[in-house]
Amino acid sequence: MTPRLPRRSVILGALLLTVVGCGSGDGGAPGERADGGGRLTVWLTVDARESWPEMVASANSRFAKAHPGVEVDVQYQQWTTKNQKLDAVLAGRNVPDVVEMGNSETTNYIVNDAFAPLDPKTFYRSGQWLPALADACRHDGRTYCVPYYAGARVGVYRTDYFKNTGITSAPRTYPELISALDRLKARYGAGDRGFSALYLPGRYWSAAMGFVKDAGGEMAVEKDGRWQGALSAPKSVAGLTTWKKLMDDYYVGDRAKDNGDQPAVIGQGKVGVFYGNTWEAEAAADARSGGDPRLKGKFATFAFPGPSGELLPPFLGGSTLAVPAKSRKQDLAADWIRIFTDQESQRQLIAANTLPNNTVQLADVAAGGINGPAAQAAARGWVTPLAPGWTSVEKSNILPEMLERIATGKASVEDATREADRRIDAVINER
Repeated sequence: MTPRLPRRSVILGALLLTVVGCGSGDGGAPGERADGGGRLTVWLTVDARESWPEMVASANSRFAKAHPGVEVDVQYQQWTTKNQKLDAVLAGRNVPDVVEMGNSETTNYIVNDAFAPLDPKTFYRSGQWLPALADACRHDGRTYCVPYYAGARVGVYRTDYFKNTGITSAPRTYPELISALDRLKARYGAGDRGFSALYLPGRYWSAAMGFVKDAGGEMAVEKDGRWQGALSAPKSVAGLTTWKKLMDDYYVGDRAKDNGDQPAVIGQGKVGVFYGNTWEAEAAADARSGGDPRLKGKFATFAFPGPSGELLPPFLGGSTLAVPAKSRKQDLAADWIRIFTDQESQRQLIAANTLPNNTVQLADVAAGGINGPAAQAAARGWVTPLAPGWTSVEKSNILPEMLERIATGKASVEDATREADRRIDAVINER
């Protein structure tokens, strides 16, 4: 998973004061205590500290009751530096006992024997884990991590713009979506050249790949034990052609940018619909994210329909939890993960407007709430190819650069995808 901005800020105060210790996030080696208890070092990203600190405190408290004398040291990491720090400590002997990983980051670590195998049968609802998370944890028939939480992108729209345009409900089909966008463009775009009926910047690769998936295409495929790019295949080209037409018809912004500042752009009030995470609807009305507080309560979400007649398959971003192979407390680490991903913990994630790690509890997400459409869309969720070198593909910016060339008209879909496949083939099998 690519680095994410924190979903929202929370005043922590006493919420983080529990019977077990929580570290400052500076990193450090796990310690040993003379009483035989010792310290369990857990690396979580800042999302947990800022969005569900109560869940961390609850899990730590329950773990402390099960394992008296073992101190849990939770150290919060930034997405942008987490893997660099992990690579450094894995080269030595003192490693964290539990690490959080983005679901698209795991494969390279697994194939290089960085994580210890786990028994999935001992974890809650392992038979119903969301496939896009579970598949990222498996290799050669063994499981090396546990799904933690997920997030699926949805359509977000301005309710006041819909009402003023006479649109009485969120679109449920692709023709209804196109009709709504046409009406928004006619009403607001005619007098404002800066208005986008649909916000869809060119380098927003996870949105574009949703159209590839919807058309039956793939980013890469495995054949005879080797991975190769598949963006130039006919179905992938068809999906990107549809994506390009949608951009041409309804987006008027900078095509050479990504979606990193999406809440701030939406907050300017010149967008009717955008495709994004549910938290971005709140952030667009939050001055701390560059949004406009006057827009509070003026956004609603819907499951984004795809041209195929099904829901547009969303990139299922999310996290997993793994135990480094060099950890000296692997059993305790596995038990902490077991508690942190059990039924009660998943319920607390749902209460924090986050998707659980399993399909059964997706039904517990309120259908009428802001995250209801995300739970609906998650069933079609996908993750980036589970190839050893996919991290190198992402670091090389192959997808955003390909999409920018298409979006800006510098290359046709066919030419840009052929070049992207060539670049993917050069690195995708690297370990």
